[in-house]
Amino acid sequence: MKESFKVELWSIWLSGLVLIGLSLYATQRLPLHNKDHSRITISNLNNNVASDSTGLRITIFTAPKPFKGSTGTKQSLAIQSWLALSPNVGVVLFSKDPSVASFSGAFGSRVLVDTNIDFTFLGTPFLHSMIARSHSFTSDIYVIVDPETVILSGFISTLNHAYELDHDWLLVASSQNVSHFPFHLDNSGKHWLLDNGEHVKIHEIQKMLQQNWQGNQCYTSMIIAWNNNDAPLHNGVLPPFLYNKGIHNNWLIHEAMSSEFRFVFDATLTITSFHLNGDQDIENREWEYIGNSHLGAHYGSFFFSEANYSSIPKLFKSYKQYIILDTDKNIVYPIGHNRKLNLWKENIFSSWLEKNTMHCIACLKSQIIRILDCSLKGQMKTSEPLEIPFSLESLLSISADETKTIVLTTAGFSYKDMLMSWVCRLRKLSIKNFIVCALDQETYQFSILQGIPVFKDPLAPSNISFDDCHFGTKCFQRVTKVKSRMVLKILKLGYNVLLSDVDTYWFKNPLPLLQSFGPAVLAAQSDEFNKKGPINLPRRLNSGFYYAHSDGQTIAAMEKVVRHAQTSSLSEQPSFYDMLCGTGGSNRVDDNRCVESETNMTVYFLDRDLFPNGAYQDLWQKKNVSAACLKKGCFIIHNNWISGRLKKLERQVMSGLWEYDSGTRMCLQSWHTIKP
Repeated sequence: MKESFKVELWSIWLSGLVLIGLSLYATQRLPLHNKDHSRITISNLNNNVASDSTGLRITIFTAPKPFKGSTGTKQSLAIQSWLALSPNVGVVLFSKDPSVASFSGAFGSRVLVDTNIDFTFLGTPFLHSMIARSHSFTSDIYVIVDPETVILSGFISTLNHAYELDHDWLLVASSQNVSHFPFHLDNSGKHWLLDNGEHVKIHEIQKMLQQNWQGNQCYTSMIIAWNNNDAPLHNGVLPPFLYNKGIHNNWLIHEAMSSEFRFVFDATLTITSFHLNGDQDIENREWEYIGNSHLGAHYGSFFFSEANYSSIPKLFKSYKQYIILDTDKNIVYPIGHNRKLNLWKENIFSSWLEKNTMHCIACLKSQIIRILDCSLKGQMKTSEPLEIPFSLESLLSISADETKTIVLTTAGFSYKDMLMSWVCRLRKLSIKNFIVCALDQETYQFSILQGIPVFKDPLAPSNISFDDCHFGTKCFQRVTKVKSRMVLKILKLGYNVLLSDVDTYWFKNPLPLLQSFGPAVLAAQSDEFNKKGPINLPRRLNSGFYYAHSDGQTIAAMEKVVRHAQTSSLSEQPSFYDMLCGTGGSNRVDDNRCVESETNMTVYFLDRDLFPNGAYQDLWQKKNVSAACLKKGCFIIHNNWISGRLKKLERQVMSGLWEYDSGTRMCLQSWHTIKP
């Protein structure tokens, strides 16, 4: 496992300069009106709800599960508790589930639903995308909270005092676990009630719950807040952790402490919050936690030098005075309302410390040393294999649309970035019914960590991960035969298949048009480069983009193609034409069709204005490739008819038809910016 990660990191480093530079160029080509629209939405939220009485704008971000059953009840209570803290608190919910949008509608402009981040194919959000997206909102303080965490008190006051620090900071606050929370808010959302309807004060709730609270000392459920400034949270890249799937909170704290870009402190003692223990996830998602463990072990220094969490400075309150206690240096710092504090001058303010305050500090020290044992090394699942528990059949069942149609692509590790750009584009077009056939173990693991529905082909050729598998190479000839074999297998399982190479850029969804051809028709891209004349000439069928319907005639025709390709020393592409259109084009009908003689299946060559190949009308040489294609009404454009992977990559990125930032491992969004 570590070898595959080393290979991956080496490969990313090697191509990093080129890809980051090209991605930066591509980002500059993003439509400006989209970015402005994003800002308008954010501005509307903050203008309505995001300023506290002190003038601070505070925005809370979370990613809830669907609002169903007990989980929905707990999340609803938690979010209402945040809104009850102050009429000036704004909430952003990252989700694509309709129940989340329905829930938010009851709160008007105070709660915004945002879908413009990266999610896995099962809907799990990525933490690195959540944090990056949060920075595009106009806010003085950003906060991330677990969606089942109720915040009772101390939150606003703590943030107001933290904002007075004269250094960029990162605040963390662990929440107490409770299995039973017999309280709810009244209809006004301002007052807490017992289940019997009686009013109850916050300090009474605290007293009741703390009698049998379950400690949560290892920052598994926590509040994370930081001030808006240029200082990054930590050094390096935030890995693509899955949100709420373990490890990432401790990893983030460790890296922030190690980097020393921000002052990291623990405000657990001044913020009263309770995590409502949810039901165990009945779905088999253990692999998501395993993935986070692997990321935590291979990014940063977390796995090798885990932080001493007991040494994190603690914020506490004594006689209305907020004080930071640094147990490691044995120093305390008072935070005053009307003056800023220089954290880096190690002054001990003994003159104002009363005996009671000193006694309080002594008690806190003993508690901190006793309860904070947060080592997660024993919980890391790095020895467990990184794989998803889905067979091809189960992936098809999960991913196919209502017409039992699937979009299939294949990729090896050398094409992982082009694969991700292809995936990001389909996600942007809201096309969910795709799966990826990984040609090697490295691509399989990479795809899992990127949230892609992926399966391995057990019969794929070996030793292809580091080959430059472009057209004409022996590697290319071996790999292409995997595609037709997998298409045939999926057709036999009863699913229609659109096979699309990763070097096709999609402008819009072609499936409605392709499905209109009906059964016993294979609709394929033409590879003809001449501007005029027949487009179905010998060996001009492009096997990198075609649609096949699951029916007896199509399956029989595809079996002929697969059998012929297995005995051929060439790629699968000549086998498609020779078997379906006949050697030399003997089965041609008109200028754009063939009819296979034995099965009577029709091959339809797609209009090149709508599905241009890489040589058609020199579209890739246009100053604005996108505009030229959209003027023609293109559904896709194929980045073929070019030799070499790096040349292909450069052409696509420089054209602006690129959707992925390999440096951050995120899909490019309208709000996305890249700093080289």
